[in-house]
Amino acid sequence: MPQLEIVNLKASYGGQTVLEDINMAVEKGETISLIGPSGSGKSTLLRVLTGLLPPISGHVILDGKKIDYRNKAQVQELRRHMAIVFQQYNLFQNMSVMKNVTIAPIKIRGRDKKEVIEYATHLLERVGLADKHDAYPDELSGGQKQRVAIARALALRPDIILLDEVTAALDPELVNEVLDVVRLMASQGMTMFIVSHEMAFVREVSAKVVFMASGHVVEVGTPEQIFDNPTQQRTKDFVGKILRH
Repeated sequence: MPQLEIVNLKASYGGQTVLEDINMAVEKGETISLIGPSGSGKSTLLRVLTGLLPPISGHVILDGKKIDYRNKAQVQELRRHMAIVFQQYNLFQNMSVMKNVTIAPIKIRGRDKKEVIEYATHLLERVGLADKHDAYPDELSGGQKQRVAIARALALRPDIILLDEVTAALDPELVNEVLDVVRLMASQGMTMFIVSHEMAFVREVSAKVVFMASGHVVEVGTPEQIFDNPTQQRTKDFVGKILRH
């Protein structure tokens, strides 16, 4: 049974359809990368999955259970299993790195403070920031802030993590330090959705690549299939353009 199934999903924003007829199955531990031109619906799909933009039809099944996005209790339960990291770090400027990482598990999830701090310390080591837990966001580089944001999401102990263009706001020399953290998560079997324009990275870490355009899934395949032998003309056009640059 897939860990996550998306069935005939449709969503609209401001009266305009932004996703239509989205179907996908994700196995536990898979890394799924969403690629496509700007405005194709990639980030919107992540927002729908987390309940930030409720779908108007279709459904999402998590671990065999259909999610009713109109039910607040079900959405809250869904968010215990799924965490999202945006391209803007959204850290609390008046809190230390450790406080940023631990506040949600302690205050919202009600977990034991000592246990949360121990786990957060482990996470900050994993993302290469063991020496920064007392630092404040304005003392960090962009890459360091994004790694804190990833650690903060992981502190919630999600089953699935969604990464929405997490390197888009970074200077080029800082991109790899964030991608290294994502590589680590992939190697350790975390189920991930990645929206990214870093195509070499997408090719490296993905189990499946989903090409989207105009709110539709155009083609799904392995990285080799999508980048080397796409079957749909729209995919061929996109891949041809990005591989020439």
